[in-house]
Amino acid sequence: MSGELLRKVIHLCSLSIPVGYYFLSYSTTLWILIPFTILALLIDYGRFYIPLINRFFNWAFSSILREHERDIERKLLSGGSYVLISACLCILIFPKIIAITAFTILIISDTASALIGRRFGKNHFLDKSLEGTLAFIISAWVVVIIAPKVNNNWIEYLLGFVGAVIGGIIEAMSVRLRVDDNFSVPLAIGIIIWGEYYILSLIGPAQFDSIYRALVK
Repeated sequence: MSGELLRKVIHLCSLSIPVGYYFLSYSTTLWILIPFTILALLIDYGRFYIPLINRFFNWAFSSILREHERDIERKLLSGGSYVLISACLCILIFPKIIAITAFTILIISDTASALIGRRFGKNHFLDKSLEGTLAFIISAWVVVIIAPKVNNNWIEYLLGFVGAVIGGIIEAMSVRLRVDDNFSVPLAIGIIIWGEYYILSLIGPAQFDSIYRALVK
C-alpha cells in the first residue's frame, strides 16, 4: 500500500498539466509538453537496452513500478509515459475545456479508485472492485462540477457526468482491454463528452448549437 500511495502522490503531480494548460495557450503548452514527453519515452524505453539508463530508472522508480512495468521481456512502457502521451493527445485532439476535464478526471479519479479499491474493495466489478469504480465516478463528478464550462448550462454538467461514468467503466475494464488506463480513460472521456456536445448541437435546442461553436472555436 505504501508503494501505491507514493505512486499516486507522483500521479497527482500530473495535475500541473491541466492546470498549466488552463492558464497557457495551446501552442505554449505543447511546446513544453511534447519535448518532455519525448525525453521520458526515450528514457523509459531505453532502459530495456541501455544498462546505465536501466540502473538509473530502477534506482529512481523501482519502489513504484508494477510487475508488468519491470518485465524485461515484454518491454512495456510505464504508466507515467502513458500519462504524458495521453496528455499530449488530449490537448491535440479535444477542445480545451474537454481536454482539461478529461485529463483532470484521469488524475483525480484514478487516484481515488486505486486507493479506495485497495483499501476497501470487497465486491468484484469487471476487472476491478465495485468500491474503487464508485470512488472513480463520484470523484469524477466532483471534477466535472469544478471544471471550466462554456457558459455553465446545466446540460454541460449532465454531459460531463455521463462521460465520467463511461470513464469509470473503461477504467474498470483496463485488464481485459489490454490498454493502460492512463491512456484509455482520458481519451474515452474526451470522445464521449465531445460526441455528446456535437450530437446535441445537431438535434438539441438552438442555444446548444452556439455552445458547441464556442466550445470548438
